[in-house]
Amino acid sequence: MTSIQPYLLRSFYDWIVDNALTPYMLVDAEYEDVTVPEQYVENGKIILNVSPTAVQNLALDNDSVNFSARFSGQPFSVYVPTEAVLGIYARENGKGMFFQDDDKVEQPVQTKAPAFKLVK
Repeated sequence: MTSIQPYLLRSFYDWIVDNALTPYMLVDAEYEDVTVPEQYVENGKIILNVSPTAVQNLALDNDSVNFSARFSGQPFSVYVPTEAVLGIYARENGKGMFFQDDDKVEQPVQTKAPAFKLVK
């Protein structure tokens, strides 16, 4: 089964932008294949402004997030595997979603389907 994370990421991005807020993405900069400007990484993480006015050619694909942006006036191509995205939220109010590693999330215990009883 495919991961739900890229679908939620796109949904929250759209919701934030549709409400005229600024979408920020928290990224694990130490995750394999992440390409971000290292000078802005703090404690292994980076916060990226992914608003339509801050980035060009944003692609929120099932496998990755990539775009072009300027950092201190210098052009830079950002590449982030979807699994490295730790969260997406609105800068103005902090509303959004933070993700957990699917392998670390405990799966619910399967139980019998609920039974309904006819009450007269």
